[in-house]
Amino acid sequence: MRYPVVLHKDSESIYGVTVPDVPGCFSAGDTVDEALLNTSEAIECHLESILMDGEEIPMPKTIEEYFENPDFAGGTWALVEVDVLKISGQVRRVNVTIPERILNRLDGFARKRGESRSGLLSAAALEYLAAHALD
Repeated sequence: MRYPVVLHKDSESIYGVTVPDVPGCFSAGDTVDEALLNTSEAIECHLESILMDGEEIPMPKTIEEYFENPDFAGGTWALVEVDVLKISGQVRRVNVTIPERILNRLDGFARKRGESRSGLLSAAALEYLAAHALD
């Protein structure tokens, strides 16, 4: 799952990172690369805590949805990859039936993004459940 993040840096500070889709999740680093790596770890820790509290993982929005927000003005946007399979608990093998045409498209999409079929299906399922949640 890819979360949009915004980096800020003042002339006398390190890079600060905010994760708009994960309230309370912030990170920092001396370089952009270090800040983004630290942010990936910070998001994983926050999501793990959210799951332990029995809550749903927040789904990432698009960067464009934040452009008008003055809290992020002047920042630099990036996407941070988070492997939700690492934090979502015990993994269980299941057998599903999917039409071959869809499976081929799914595998091609996952390959282009550097993801596994299982990871992509898990992320898609979480996204679908969040979008169609019955409150």
